[in-house]
Amino acid sequence: MSFDAAVHAQAIELDRLSLEMCAAAGSGHPTTAMSIGHIVTVLMFRQMRWSPDFPAYPTSDRLVLSQGHAVPAVYAAAAKLGMLIGPDPQNMQKLTVDDLSTLRANDSLLDGHPNPALGFPFFDAATGSLGQGLSIGTGLADAALLDDSDRRMYVIIGDGEAREGQISEALDYIIERNLTHVLPIFNCNGYGQSDRVSPQQSPEKLAAKLEACGFKVVTIDGHEPKQILDTFDAFAANCEKSDAVPMAVIAKTVKGWGAPSVQGGGWHGKPPAGEALKKAIAELEERRVELTSTLTSTDAFMIQPPKEPTAKDDAPAEVPSLAELMREMDMESLLSTGRLATRRAYGLALRALGRANDRIVALDADVKNSTFAETFAKDPELANRFFEMRIAEQHMISHAVGMSAGGKIPFCSSFSKFLTRAYDQIEMAIYSGANLKLVGSHSGITLAADGPSQMSLPDVAWFRSFTTMRDHRGNPGCYVLQPADAYAAYQLTQVMADYEGVCYMRTLRSDTEFVYSDDNVFNLGGLEVLQEGRDIVLCAAGYMVQEANKALELLDEAGVSATLVDLYSLPFDNEKLLDIINANNGYVISIEDNFGGGIGSAIADAMVESGDAFTLEQMHVKRIPKSARTPNEILRQCGLTAEDIRDRVMQVLQVV
Repeated sequence: MSFDAAVHAQAIELDRLSLEMCAAAGSGHPTTAMSIGHIVTVLMFRQMRWSPDFPAYPTSDRLVLSQGHAVPAVYAAAAKLGMLIGPDPQNMQKLTVDDLSTLRANDSLLDGHPNPALGFPFFDAATGSLGQGLSIGTGLADAALLDDSDRRMYVIIGDGEAREGQISEALDYIIERNLTHVLPIFNCNGYGQSDRVSPQQSPEKLAAKLEACGFKVVTIDGHEPKQILDTFDAFAANCEKSDAVPMAVIAKTVKGWGAPSVQGGGWHGKPPAGEALKKAIAELEERRVELTSTLTSTDAFMIQPPKEPTAKDDAPAEVPSLAELMREMDMESLLSTGRLATRRAYGLALRALGRANDRIVALDADVKNSTFAETFAKDPELANRFFEMRIAEQHMISHAVGMSAGGKIPFCSSFSKFLTRAYDQIEMAIYSGANLKLVGSHSGITLAADGPSQMSLPDVAWFRSFTTMRDHRGNPGCYVLQPADAYAAYQLTQVMADYEGVCYMRTLRSDTEFVYSDDNVFNLGGLEVLQEGRDIVLCAAGYMVQEANKALELLDEAGVSATLVDLYSLPFDNEKLLDIINANNGYVISIEDNFGGGIGSAIADAMVESGDAFTLEQMHVKRIPKSARTPNEILRQCGLTAEDIRDRVMQVLQVV
């Protein structure tokens, strides 16, 4: 068999199909796809251990296309192999070459960039927002290690993309963890979108940087089949060595390989059409004749099948109540104080969940002693399922997406403010359908002394935007949870673990008084009436429930009967809340320790949708705060004390 000729023939076919499907779509990136045609051919037709009939098989090797716009090459290979696709695992269909003409169509499973949630389970996560794929690969690798699986992760990264800081975060992590089963493949075709890549991303500079990191670097011609195969075989052999160090590949490629008329700048995202398309295909045909003369009818590829998975009992055990757990852990004296920080309750819940369910993993970004994720990390039974990501929040989130795809339930902890660095990664996680749990501590202005650089203030509005849409399962894109006390935080952490999808929970630095007990039940989309009144409704969440509770006494002294609602979940039950407001003359005040766009806006939306007459006043942070010594001082600074709440109520009711 002439392996070289067979690879050339298949790669040229993938290139032709990439050109044709993008031309049919009227958009796409065929020239980038053509630069990886040979690499994709060797991977999918020869090197990877996987099955086109079971593309999401739990022990399969994985291909992460970080350079997501090159996806036509993978779609073409999948069609040639008859890969099963479809959103319903019980009713999938073989992808055909004819299906490729539906690329980017409204009713097509072939989206413009990779996304498993749309029905292409060969991929593990949505990519295309550049820089995230290598972190996804490391998450898949860590999940595999926990399962004692030898599956290998191949990650294709663009040379221009390599400048993204998250790539460096992931490379550091691979060396730190010695993840030899992850192979970064840098596709060095020399071009970005608008121009050539920087000399800093040249093959030589990238190789030097990788070697400085600690990688064993192999530089190849990305269009020479034997070099590609030998390198991938060397990687597979390296994975079996006990003293191995991670490998990386620099693949020198040509954007638009095989068709000189579409090479160079000016063709990014611009598929040739008409005569230009005919010319490019004719040029490919000339290359086919030149490179496949030794091809015989017996030439064929053999895909290696994945291993059978090891059967595991994943049934979780029962989780004790907060009071039971604290007694077990010799914390009864702390429990008796009647105060506990919600961040600490989260740490206790995380530990309890980890002991009950071996799918639970914990990730933190160098603040585990503040988020209390260290409660999980310090448990000898759980330590191997704790992952210290250090100061690399973007990498942490994408890594967790990979772990989710590997069958784990990842909890990611950091300061709420620091999670803002990873908003793009979180958005891509939601689009991927990842089962991701995010916990941001030190939230809101009551952090006080550290000042606004450490406070999360726009986070509720940002996360809340995802509560207004539906994900691929038909659920809210994200649930936003703000527990008011330790009991609520403990239970809501368990609720997050049971839910399949993305949740974000805010926790507090300071100790707060107990509002609830183990007898209370919390649900996603729920709310809790803490006091029933008749004149006006106070809607608060998190720390502001504590402050609103104080305001109730002041209002009672003024002869006002107020209802207090803990809106601990976004979204919430609109109908139930509006009924409560109606019972209070239609008056409501929202109270939150962040910028606007959060619970006040959610209440306003519910009111507009109902069409009924209501009066809403929103109390939130309306200035850039500065440091203060205590939570009370900064609440006064921002006009959010119990006294401020009382005064606003009196204004609304026109008592003053």
